[in-house]
Amino acid sequence: MKADEIRKQVREGYGQVATQTKQDSGCGCGPSCCGPSTAEQISKGIGYNDEDLHNVPEGANLGLGCGNPIALASLAEGETVVDLGSGAGFDCFLAAGKVGQTGKVIGVDMTHEMIEKARANADKGKQKNVEFRLGEIEHLPVADNSADIIISNCVINLSPDKQQVFSEAYRVLKPGGRVMVSDIVLLKPLPDYIMNSVRAYVGCLSGAMLKDDYLDAIKKAGFENVEVVEEKSFPIDFLANDETALKAVEEANTTFDRVAKDIGHSVLSVNVKAIK
Repeated sequence: MKADEIRKQVREGYGQVATQTKQDSGCGCGPSCCGPSTAEQISKGIGYNDEDLHNVPEGANLGLGCGNPIALASLAEGETVVDLGSGAGFDCFLAAGKVGQTGKVIGVDMTHEMIEKARANADKGKQKNVEFRLGEIEHLPVADNSADIIISNCVINLSPDKQQVFSEAYRVLKPGGRVMVSDIVLLKPLPDYIMNSVRAYVGCLSGAMLKDDYLDAIKKAGFENVEVVEEKSFPIDFLANDETALKAVEEANTTFDRVAKDIGHSVLSVNVKAIK
């Protein structure tokens, strides 16, 4: 798959999520339409609590993550946070409460519709210390050495150039700055019929790297003390109700049961931290 085609499909998929008004069933890491109750269930399942869910503007939580980087980020008052792939702003708003009015949160997303939704959510929640910038995470619209921490939630796996993403994260962090990301990684290569599916890429699967390669990419960017803080098997059952995942299965002329069997426990949700 070509990088430009991947970006186009990802942009279109998540653009549809941002503008979706009909609350159909289905949710997960990929861009399905996720109703409020389902989004809460997914978020609680990946590490958020009731207080988190109630401390963000309505419409900010789309249930698209695979972990909770905020819980492990140890954010402090006055820090500057950059969120890679900020979506509707869920993690940004949680981070804003941690860094206070003397801090700043910058959300970066390449989807126009998501940026518009996030900005509307910020206005709705009267969030003054959060801003959202349109841009690709491989080319961050953020100054050198300006951030204290980079966060991201199940987005770097969507990039066709993950090494560039980590290099950009290194560039914008201050010396001593840190990254805390939640993402999907693999313990073994995926079957070809999944690897070659654009829909499976958009649904967070075929774009995922092997775990060791993912950690090596962070180190290659210059980071030190690279550590997997938490890891667990990604609940493949989540994908059974994910529109994007089901279409990928259909395209491959196979069944969801076969996909679950082939993947087994080789898909992980990880929380990774590192220091510049």
